[in-house]
Amino acid sequence: MSEHGGIEGLPQNVLARKPTLMLVDGMALLFRAYYATALKGYIRRTEAGVPTNGIYGFVRYMWDAIQQFDPTHVACCWDMGGRTFRTEQFESYKGNRSAAPDDLIPQFDLVKDVVEAMDIPNIGMPGYEADDCIGTIAKRCAREQQMDVQILSGDNDMLQLTDERIKVIIMKKGYGNYQVYTPDYLMEEKGLKPSQIIDMKGLMGDSSDNYPGVKGIGEKTAIKLVQEFDDIPGILANLDKLTNSVRTKIENDLDMLHMSRSLAEIHCEVPVECPIDLCEFRIDDSKVSAKFAELEISSLGKMMGTDVFG
Repeated sequence: MSEHGGIEGLPQNVLARKPTLMLVDGMALLFRAYYATALKGYIRRTEAGVPTNGIYGFVRYMWDAIQQFDPTHVACCWDMGGRTFRTEQFESYKGNRSAAPDDLIPQFDLVKDVVEAMDIPNIGMPGYEADDCIGTIAKRCAREQQMDVQILSGDNDMLQLTDERIKVIIMKKGYGNYQVYTPDYLMEEKGLKPSQIIDMKGLMGDSSDNYPGVKGIGEKTAIKLVQEFDDIPGILANLDKLTNSVRTKIENDLDMLHMSRSLAEIHCEVPVECPIDLCEFRIDDSKVSAKFAELEISSLGKMMGTDVFG
C-alpha cells in the first residue's frame, strides 16, 4: 500500500474508483456465444465466409458484464489446448468431449485478436487450464495487491475460489442474467463453504470433465456427507457412522475418490504473469472500430459507443 492508502502500481486516474479486476473465462463465454446462435441454425459470417457468430456474442457478453459490474481492470484467460497436468494424472480427463465445430475453430484465434484490440490481456499457460490461471491471478491480486476480484464464467467449479475479496459471477441464460457468489451466498444457497465444492466434486465426480468420483454417490449424498463431516478426511475418519451402503461405495472407490478430488481442485500456483498495469480497462476507439470493421461486426462498435466510422 502507498502512504496515501492507494495501491502501488495502479495509475492515479483509477484510484478514485475502488480498484477491481475482472477475470474473464474466455472459453466459457465463446462457447456460450457460439452455441446461442448455432443451435438455432444461424452462423454470422463475413462476406468472405469467415464465421463470426461466436466473436459477436462473446463481445456482447463481456461488454454487458463490464457495464454491469464496472471493473477498473480486465483480463481474459484461455485454455491453451493440448495436454495438461490433469490429463497426466488421469488419461480420460475430458476424454468425452467432442471436437469443436468447424465454424468455431477459426474463431478461437480471431476472438483473441478482438480482445487484444480492446487492450485486454489474453492470458494462458501451456499445461494448465484457464481455471488455474484465473485462480492463481485472483488469489495473487487479492493477497498481494489487496484488490477486489470478479470472476466471470458459466462454470460452477469456480465457486471454490470465492473469498472475502473474490466474487464469482455465474452467467445464466440470456444476456444480462447473472448470479453473484460470495462465501455467504454460497453457504445460503448450497450450504457449503468454498473449499467444500472440491470435496463434493471428489465424491460425486463430474460427467462434463469425465471423472467419476465414487460410483453410486450423487450430488445430494455428496453434499450431505460434506455438510456433516466437513471434508473428505473427515468423512474417511467417520466411516463407521455411515450407512453400510455408502461406506461400501467409498471403500470400494478410495483411489478414485482421491483422484477425483485432485482433479476438481483449481491449482492456484501457476507460473503465469499478469502485470496489473496492463489490465487497466481503457479502450482505444479507433483500434476497436478498425478491428470490428475488419470482421464486419461494426454494429458492436455502435453498441459500445466506440464506432469512429459511423
